Amino acid sequence: MEDQCCSTQLIDGDGEFNVAGLDNFVRTTKLTDCGLSYAVVAIMGPQSSGKSTLMNHLFHTNFREMDAYRGRSQTTKGIWMAKCVGIEPFTIAMDLEGTDGRERGEDDTAFEKQSALFALAIADIVLINMWCHDIGREQAANKPLLKTVFQVMMRLFSPRKTTLLFVIRDKTKTPIEYLEPILREDIEKIWDVVPKPNAHKNTPLSEFFNVEVTGLSSYEEKEEQFKQQVAELRQRFFYSISPGGLAGDRRGVVPASGFSFSAQQIWKVIRENKDLDLPAHKVMVATVRCEEIANEKLRLLSVDEGWLALVEAVQAGPVSGFGKKLGAVLDTYFSEYDLEAIYFDEGVRNAKRRQLESKALDFVHPLYSAMLGHLRSKAFESFKTRLEQLLNKGEGFAASVSSCTQSCMLEYDQGCADAAIRQANWDASKVREKLCRDIDAHASSVRSAKLAEIIADYEKKLAEALIAPVESLFEVCSEDTWPSIRRLLKRESEAAVLDFSTAITGFELDQSIVDTMVQNVRSYARNVVEKKAREESGKVLIRMKERFSAVFNHDNDSMPRVWTGKEDIRKIMKDAHLVSLKLLSVMAAIRLDEKPDKIETVLVSSLIDGTLTVSSSRDRSLGTSADPLASSTWEEVSRKDTLITPVQCKSLWRQFKAETEYTVTQAVSAQEAHKRSNNWLPPPWAIVAMVVLGFNEFMLLLKNPLYLMVLFIAYLLSKALWVQMDISGEFRHGTLAGLISISSRFLPTVMNLLKRLAEEAQGHPTTEAPRPQQSLAESAVSSNISSSDSGLEYSSPNMTHRRSMKSEEVEVS
Repeated sequence: MEDQCCSTQLIDGDGEFNVAGLDNFVRTTKLTDCGLSYAVVAIMGPQSSGKSTLMNHLFHTNFREMDAYRGRSQTTKGIWMAKCVGIEPFTIAMDLEGTDGRERGEDDTAFEKQSALFALAIADIVLINMWCHDIGREQAANKPLLKTVFQVMMRLFSPRKTTLLFVIRDKTKTPIEYLEPILREDIEKIWDVVPKPNAHKNTPLSEFFNVEVTGLSSYEEKEEQFKQQVAELRQRFFYSISPGGLAGDRRGVVPASGFSFSAQQIWKVIRENKDLDLPAHKVMVATVRCEEIANEKLRLLSVDEGWLALVEAVQAGPVSGFGKKLGAVLDTYFSEYDLEAIYFDEGVRNAKRRQLESKALDFVHPLYSAMLGHLRSKAFESFKTRLEQLLNKGEGFAASVSSCTQSCMLEYDQGCADAAIRQANWDASKVREKLCRDIDAHASSVRSAKLAEIIADYEKKLAEALIAPVESLFEVCSEDTWPSIRRLLKRESEAAVLDFSTAITGFELDQSIVDTMVQNVRSYARNVVEKKAREESGKVLIRMKERFSAVFNHDNDSMPRVWTGKEDIRKIMKDAHLVSLKLLSVMAAIRLDEKPDKIETVLVSSLIDGTLTVSSSRDRSLGTSADPLASSTWEEVSRKDTLITPVQCKSLWRQFKAETEYTVTQAVSAQEAHKRSNNWLPPPWAIVAMVVLGFNEFMLLLKNPLYLMVLFIAYLLSKALWVQMDISGEFRHGTLAGLISISSRFLPTVMNLLKRLAEEAQGHPTTEAPRPQQSLAESAVSSNISSSDSGLEYSSPNMTHRRSMKSEEVEVS
């Protein structure tokens, strides 16, 4: 029985509250599981009136009882509590220290009032133990007790409806039916004389108390009858809180889970001698307990296995059914809170539930945000993958972006709906907006990359289509060069623009952007031509020399020119200069806009004709230069279109003339040499003189046939020597060189000729002797001029110098 009732001293004799003992009592008896289904029964009465004995027999508790054999003295100190064994529902028995005890003396009333107020604030049923012989007596012991009960009742702002069960001990033969009216009359008198607040001056006793009366025989004299009567009384405590029970109309019940805290706070207020506001106390207890319950549920939520598993799963990626799983976890703890806090004040309970929901939702919201992040990342990656696949299939860019955006946003919205929980109306629009921004940014990036790729492709095609033809046109470089380049540029640009416009149709760009891009393509084509023109302008001197050489060294049929002495070198040189100068004028400026200019006229008049524009008298007086080439710009040509400035043209022309002067000098030398080689015969006047002076000798030969035969033989021998020694060829290199060569070869040739004649006369022909080695002078002269496939090429001045030195050596020898 001792283990079952769990007897505990709640308040000791000094008024100290036993918090640890109460917590142990609540935990051991599992009081918190009872909700509102529990009752509290307290007993008050004079000291040594058998209160503890009655409680032990009535509720099977083990409160300490007085030993009558040791005398009458104080047994119960303070307030004790125990669980009523075998009573349904759960009932707590409280045994209060007896009143009017000699141990406390004059200080008895203070603790008496405090304990009475505590019992009225806590208990649903208060047993008032009194002696039967005190009924009807004015100064009986029960009068001060009743006054105390009624007085402290006024300190409760909103008193509870308490049942006062008067237990008449050691009743006599007088029937209880006669004693009860007297007792009730005494109680009413006491109630009427007790000072009351204005609000309760006319309030009847029944508003605050249910008065019940029962009688018990003497425990010492009629023990068996006492026990039987107590057993009957015990039955009235079963289901005492049900309608019709002893405490069936009680009010302001504190839920069992808040009983411990409520009791502590009530005693604290009583000890501070303050008025006890039970409604406010009820709210306060509800506030504390509901907050404790909410905090406990929040703590359990943080360590819930389902929650932890969901956290781990979300860290790895999106979780299907996230909203349902999270909602189920939250519902579990919200339901547990509702179940445990159901008996507390509704306003407080609901307010704390809202706080619990708010804290729980704040606790789980980061996981929801992480889930949305996974959904956003998944949708974004899906967008990128689908867009790339559609573009690889050749789908239009804008249509592909629109299709992928719709499908990915739908996928994201479905994921958000799956992740949503019914306990909260979280807004996922910000994450959705970020996804839209990411998609737009990626689409813009891909668009830029694709457009850049298309532009680069068409720029490459334009460069391939323009560079080689433009270079070829500049190599030819005639009056039709720039018109041809303009036609080429226009043709290729229009073709590229047409194809480019078709290629970017799928991007559905604004017309202004399309126009800008088309213009950029045209500008690029023009820049390619301009860049090539500037590159070719750096080769203008080489081209001029090549053009000069082609005109000067070749005739109209492109055959290498042979300088026979009949050519007009000056005229040929002027024509070559004019052609080269026209090439310079073509390369001097960019002419893509078909604007007329006077570059060729200025160059020809200044560099070939030598006719300079005459400046005005004012300019001459100011000393201004009349040279039109003394400028850095061309008239009617913008600076950006200028390839070679007038000053640069003049400098190039000087360099050109200096480098081509040697070619002209060589041509003149070759012409002079040819003339000399063809004039080996005596002058005409010498021939006439020889005919006149040798007329007699000629007549003599005609008159004498022998002389004529000798002359004929001499002619044959001379002809043979002429052919054998190639006299005309030897003199082709000059008279002196021819004489030296002939003199060195004459005797060997004659001997060889006579030998052959002798052998032929004997009938033994021999092979022709090898030609004698060319003489030193002959080799020196022949090295001066050599022939090539492209025409005559002349030796350098150094070779010419060596040739002259060798010729002098021969002459000296």
